[in-house]
Amino acid sequence: MSWRLALLNRHLRWIEKPALARPGTGRLRRSFAVKSRLYFHAPWRSAFRRETLGGVPVQWARARGAGARPVILYFHGGAYVFGSSTTHRAMLARISALTGLAACLPDYRLAPEHPFPAQIEDALACYRALRISHEVILGGDSAGGGLALALMHEILAQGIASPLGLFAFSPLTDVTFSGASIRENAARDAVLTAARIGEWVAMFLGTQDPADPRASPLRGHFAGAPAVWLTVGDTEILRDDALRMQARLEAQGVQSVLHVRPDHPHVWPMFHNILPEAGATLRDLAGWIRSL
Repeated sequence: MSWRLALLNRHLRWIEKPALARPGTGRLRRSFAVKSRLYFHAPWRSAFRRETLGGVPVQWARARGAGARPVILYFHGGAYVFGSSTTHRAMLARISALTGLAACLPDYRLAPEHPFPAQIEDALACYRALRISHEVILGGDSAGGGLALALMHEILAQGIASPLGLFAFSPLTDVTFSGASIRENAARDAVLTAARIGEWVAMFLGTQDPADPRASPLRGHFAGAPAVWLTVGDTEILRDDALRMQARLEAQGVQSVLHVRPDHPHVWPMFHNILPEAGATLRDLAGWIRSL
């Protein structure tokens, strides 16, 4: 573990985890938007452009020299309640620089104003529009990683042309919260508070069934899916979401790889500017993407 990772874990545990535990959706959205501008910075001469795709507002992140095809369709995290294309665009610009691919980040509708299934509807609309002229690689983190996997389930269920592959950082795959790590890592997780995440997902689901595979892709069917790349920290409350997701993919014949990193915080690649471990993870991901 680098000294920067040790320091970051302390900062997250002492400052950010208590902040996430406090109520107030509007406050949380504003705070994350401000902190993302302070903490996360794109490579020099990265370009960003907004447009509407399939009726959904999106933001493109492109490093200097990145090509037009294929494209990365990336869904930001934030428990389906906060986060945006802007909070995550710096990391996607870095991935663009490493892979030579442009990234498209949808601003899918957020709960509680727009509960499930608005998010999967927006994700599917973006994918359909992109897939007309592009090969696509799906990606996401946390709730966005779960959304990417849920979208894969829908693509297969509806017989739509598949993406080239899918990657996810610390994905939320089971909103029934049946994994043991929700309890075992409640004190160890440096970022997420187990008590609050249930409240966020209640906003997301409303009265809908948490076992619906469009909300909990751990319950989905993935036979015939392309390759999947996952990573998670061993002290995260979502550790078992990733472990069980990979086991389900393997059981259904899907080629997958899972990297479990010791003492890495939730979605650590966001800190690619300061954290050596984040840079290493993104380089490993880029190599996997190039192999597709």
